[in-house]
Amino acid sequence: MPLKRETTPAINLIAGGTAGLCEAVCCHPLDTIKVRMQLSTRTAADGVKRSGFFATFINIVEKESVFGLYKGLGAVITGIVPKMAIRFSSFEFFKSALVNKTTNQTSPAGIFFAGLAAGTTEALLVVNPTDLIKIRLQAQSHSIDESIQVAKYRNAAQAAFTIVREEGLSALYQGVTLTALRQATNQAVNFTAYTEIKAHLKTLQPQHEELPSYQHMTIGLISGALGPLSNAPIDTIKTRMQKEIAIAGESSLARVSRIARNLTQREGFFALYKGITPRVMRVAPGQAVTFAVYEQVSKYLEQVPLLKDNQPVLKAED
Repeated sequence: MPLKRETTPAINLIAGGTAGLCEAVCCHPLDTIKVRMQLSTRTAADGVKRSGFFATFINIVEKESVFGLYKGLGAVITGIVPKMAIRFSSFEFFKSALVNKTTNQTSPAGIFFAGLAAGTTEALLVVNPTDLIKIRLQAQSHSIDESIQVAKYRNAAQAAFTIVREEGLSALYQGVTLTALRQATNQAVNFTAYTEIKAHLKTLQPQHEELPSYQHMTIGLISGALGPLSNAPIDTIKTRMQKEIAIAGESSLARVSRIARNLTQREGFFALYKGITPRVMRVAPGQAVTFAVYEQVSKYLEQVPLLKDNQPVLKAED
């Protein structure tokens, strides 16, 4: 992997934030459907057919209007700029640290561990608190629980204040281990697949100095689908954990074991894969949008004098 000029932290912030905003607005309804499916507790014993993707979608729109699909979007947007800035900046940092000094290349294993570290970093600093707030907002609705008539949480800011006041600051970090594990595996698989496929396409198309945008989107679509398929049970258990209020004296490991055991005993093993369809449908195109927008915005911003470093900084090219 030859060296090229590295994007600056300012470019990472702006390009990553723009990419994340586009991804959130386009794909958030699919995330809401995924969360509702994961929180559904209907079983065959209830005599009610388990709600699928389209049934959940129709139920939300009929009972809450189309805007119900965007519940929790404020929490997502609030964290999207720092999350994407941290994701791309930390990935470049860890990838550079793992460059082979002799060949100036980062191996596929190095890319994998850089993605693993980047995913863990973003989970600890940004993702878990915003994810918990988003899930609390998405979970409160009469379309999922008939007993809920008045929403407890009105928006992301009020939800955060209420959660901290009633449950303490640590409540925002419920499920942080699972979130870190999910984000780490997501980004490890995501960046490795994206980098390797991109490098292969560049080898096949030497006439292109930069790949066309549609190819960036296609690569992002493929790499984005692999993460959810590899860690769906982690995400389902995490969602259940973050929705409920912590039980005093119960350890995180005990909570994970209890939730997983209850879920599989009541609804079967495949309940761990609830919401996998909308999750793949959200994450895969989301990564397609993210990578395509990031690549294009970065390319544009690199021409802006105020955003350039005085000295060129080199990085290993994907």
